[in-house]
Amino acid sequence: MTIAAILNGKGQVISIGPDASLQQAAALLAERRIGCLPVIDGGEVVGMLSERDIVRCVAQRGAEALDKPVRELMTSQVVTVGPDLAVITALSLMTKRRIRHLPVVEGGKLTGFVSIGDLVKYRIDRIEAEAAAMRDYIQNA
Repeated sequence: MTIAAILNGKGQVISIGPDASLQQAAALLAERRIGCLPVIDGGEVVGMLSERDIVRCVAQRGAEALDKPVRELMTSQVVTVGPDLAVITALSLMTKRRIRHLPVVEGGKLTGFVSIGDLVKYRIDRIEAEAAAMRDYIQNA
């Protein structure tokens, strides 16, 4: 079970550029009902911006913070994974690093984006399918 299996069921990655304003980022997060955006510059992931980042910034600096560019607030030390990484390894990485979103990069370019919710749902679905197969096997044995 790899990240690639999860990406097959997902749609387009929503991202933002580093020069967009925090107001634009907040509007995009709200419109798409998502919690985090990869920040893309020249096709490469240069940062991550979450709802929490925006809330903290507004709490510290006030509403005028929403005029700041994304690049001033984004997390620039981005943890990325490849599509061949095992789901369980990605879950472990997210737990250890205390992150909830992982950009999936291949050849230096963003190819997908997964959340901890995506990974947990995938694992639960697989476990339920295995349990159902085991029940069928026992009943038919």
